[in-house]
Amino acid sequence: MPRTHEPSTPSLPAEHLRVGDCVVDIPLREIRAPGARRPRRITPKAMGVLLVLVDHADRVVSRDALLAEVWPDTLPTDDVVTQAVTQLRKAFDEDRGNPRYIETIAKNGYRLLAKVRWLVPEQAAAAGEAEPAGEGASVATAGADGAAAAVATPAIARAERIEPVPLPNQPRPRGTWRSLVATVAVVLVLVVLLVWWSLARQAHAPGAAPAALDPARVANAARPYRLITSMPGFEVQPTLSPDAALVAYVAIPDGQRGTAILVQTTDQTPPRQLTRPSGLAEDSAPAWSPDGRSIAFLRVDPARACKVLLIAANGGAEREIGDCDPRNPPTFEWTPDGRGLIFGSMQTAQGIVGMRVLDLASGEWRAVPYRTGAGNLDLSPRFSPDGRWIVFLRNNPQGDFWRLPAEGGTAERLSQLSADVRGWDWLPDSRSILFGRMIDGDTRLYRLDLETGQARDLGIESAQFPAVAASRPAAAFVQRKPYFGLFRVVLGDTSKGAVHVVDPLFPSSARDMLPAVAPDGRQIVFFSDRSGSNHLWWADLDQPDSLRMLPGVTPGTRYGASWSADSGRVSVVGPDADGRNVIFEVIPASGRVTRLPAPVDEPIQAMQLPDPNRMLVLAGAGDGRLRLHLFDRSRSPWKLLAAIDDVVEAKADPAHNRLLFARQTQSGLWQADLGLAAASIRQIDDSEPVADRYRLWDVAVATGELRYMDQQPTCLSLMRRMATPELPPSVLCLDQSRRSAINGFSLSPRGDTVYLALAKWDGADIGYMDLPEEPKTFVPGWLN
Repeated sequence: MPRTHEPSTPSLPAEHLRVGDCVVDIPLREIRAPGARRPRRITPKAMGVLLVLVDHADRVVSRDALLAEVWPDTLPTDDVVTQAVTQLRKAFDEDRGNPRYIETIAKNGYRLLAKVRWLVPEQAAAAGEAEPAGEGASVATAGADGAAAAVATPAIARAERIEPVPLPNQPRPRGTWRSLVATVAVVLVLVVLLVWWSLARQAHAPGAAPAALDPARVANAARPYRLITSMPGFEVQPTLSPDAALVAYVAIPDGQRGTAILVQTTDQTPPRQLTRPSGLAEDSAPAWSPDGRSIAFLRVDPARACKVLLIAANGGAEREIGDCDPRNPPTFEWTPDGRGLIFGSMQTAQGIVGMRVLDLASGEWRAVPYRTGAGNLDLSPRFSPDGRWIVFLRNNPQGDFWRLPAEGGTAERLSQLSADVRGWDWLPDSRSILFGRMIDGDTRLYRLDLETGQARDLGIESAQFPAVAASRPAAAFVQRKPYFGLFRVVLGDTSKGAVHVVDPLFPSSARDMLPAVAPDGRQIVFFSDRSGSNHLWWADLDQPDSLRMLPGVTPGTRYGASWSADSGRVSVVGPDADGRNVIFEVIPASGRVTRLPAPVDEPIQAMQLPDPNRMLVLAGAGDGRLRLHLFDRSRSPWKLLAAIDDVVEAKADPAHNRLLFARQTQSGLWQADLGLAAASIRQIDDSEPVADRYRLWDVAVATGELRYMDQQPTCLSLMRRMATPELPPSVLCLDQSRRSAINGFSLSPRGDTVYLALAKWDGADIGYMDLPEEPKTFVPGWLN
């Protein structure tokens, strides 16, 4: 039977491995290359491939052997090996065309070229104390059969020792102060050098123990946190017990399809499954009670039911305490006394309502007394630890923080971000909050001081959805950095037994997203960071080698590009030299870039229309609300012709001479004529797209066919055809195991082919850390 290689395999000789010049942390699945700012995290399967190559160091391992060892009892596609090796090469900082770590043997397999050494910190320290300087440290060397033998290797010991290096152009101090004192500045510099020189002499004195390099310290030196989960897949939505001893989070337990709530200590210990949803129901949004005894959570199932449930933190019977809208699951948190839950804006039979409190004993709702304002969504409300304030997020993903007194009153704005905020929580001092923010496709953690109005970057990349313990400054958060590739799927008629094929487009080891196919069906543009940062890329679909970057634009990653009706121009929104969003128009044939003089502040989307003299622009309308503007661009300055409020995504449907759009405040789809006449606005679907998947739909420009991308436990990329007068609804699973990017896809002009970004690698782990007193970097743009 094949032996499955997992990073946590207990029979491994050690937890750290040196491959060439790189240090591999096996439990954390991280590789630190020389000169890298931080270690690169790899998937469990990529780590499995590396361990197989280590087992057979300097020998060729066939692709079939890798599939049998790392993917036993499954039927993966052949490209999973290629993806794993590509990820390893990127982590090792491998030069293209000059392999130093992994060699590809054409039509055969792969061979590990770099020297392999198992690093055992305890044995190395013991050997260092027993042997004089320059003697060997004990390491474990992997043989072809995977066994490890302890050997003494002087060269290895020397390689692991930290050697002090003199500063450039500075003489090594000789210990005589009298000749060096000239000025106060020189004295201060030389005192530092003298201390350094003294320590260096002690480290190399006869009989002194060698300064061994602890690979664990190397891997974690610049990281103020630790990852406490390491299971394949997703661990998300953490919530901490008041004393920070335990964390509850959402994951898919082994052998199950849907998500459940798991609990573990804040060390990396095996989790305990707390909830057990039946059928296809999924549990989410756990919230720990102030007394540490209970956890509230949501349960949503495909039958369109949504329940708010309560369970003891140590397990037991579940208690239903309320209903919710499955299309718009609510955000909520506990009241300070633990007797109720405060909910953000919710869709009810009476429409959108503001924040409300649910009393757990009586089951009664009471409204928080404040003025919500028309068109506002107030989400993720939380009472301050001292009970004085309620802070909430208004109108995300153009969101800002607001607060009002706990007893109600007038809300005041705390920030001027207009940002995509990814979770937040109070710090125990009631004076600061911690939040995640999405910027240019990456998320980071920030700390906002409510007294000074200043925000500081904690310096943690790919981090979001922080949860802070009530009684101490410690936080859990989600660390996630997905990588997406572009794929083409020809949609066959499933009623006639047609089979669809998912073909990769323009393979790379970077993140490709937001494809947009031209009305001529031949050209495509998309966003990619394959050049090191996000840029616009173009290709002729009939000539894959035509792919090239279009310089001069750094597009935002929230909305894709829009083609002109003649397929000659592309409009895209991105920052200018001052960092402010503007609209660019690009001619792919020549590469010419023009900044368009749209008379709006901070546009976020620009859309071409069949009439080349008209353009739609989506931009902020104040306090995070959005407005769709229709401009006549043939005049200077542009003339505003019409506008619609509360629009979050829009697309032209030339086949039916109409505009389709989604709302910011509720699920469903609306239409208007291309002049945005108020009398023409009406809802055509009240269920899709749902609020958190508002960009996952498209319309075929030649036929008007409507498609929507959904997700279920049995199919992570499920495409629905939305009913139209000409076509009935249909459902097709594009990919069972790879999820689509949430910022959009593109249909071919006739709707028979879909171009989308699918996850090449996607997963999330829970991080844990003690919060620093003074975060690193000040972020301007805040109000008191």
